[in-house]
Order: sequence, then structure tokens, then C-alpha cells
Amino acid sequence: MNQVSPIPHARREELRGELPGVAALLQKRRANEVDETVIDDLVSLHWLEWMGGSLQLTTTGQNICRQVLE
Repeated sequence: MNQVSPIPHARREELRGELPGVAALLQKRRANEVDETVIDDLVSLHWLEWMGGSLQLTTTGQNICRQVLE
């Protein structure tokens, strides 16, 4: 099923660049340092998810991080 993202392409590219930094902050348990708008956008793209009250990367988010860092 293909879904059209409500996030514009330019914003998605910006978020791709920010995702490794967000992931690093999540690993350090410093999610409070991530802008709420960024979190909302990453969740809507299914790159982050709420799990038991904490944020974590989805499999898609992990794959995007790997691509960005290569």
C-alpha cells in the first residue's frame, strides 16, 4: 500500500539529515532535547515510534540512519 506523505519532500530530506543526531540523543536518553515538531514529523513518517512511553527508531528509521551515515 502506497501512502502519500503529508510531509513535503524538502522537509523529508531535512529530517533525513537530522535523524542520526536524533538517534544519538535517544540513545543517551535525551529526547527532551529534540524539538517537538521534529519528533511529530518523524513519527508521522514512521521513522520513530512510541514504545512503552519512550521513543525509539523504527526499522525504517534505522535503515535511513545507516544510509545517511554511509
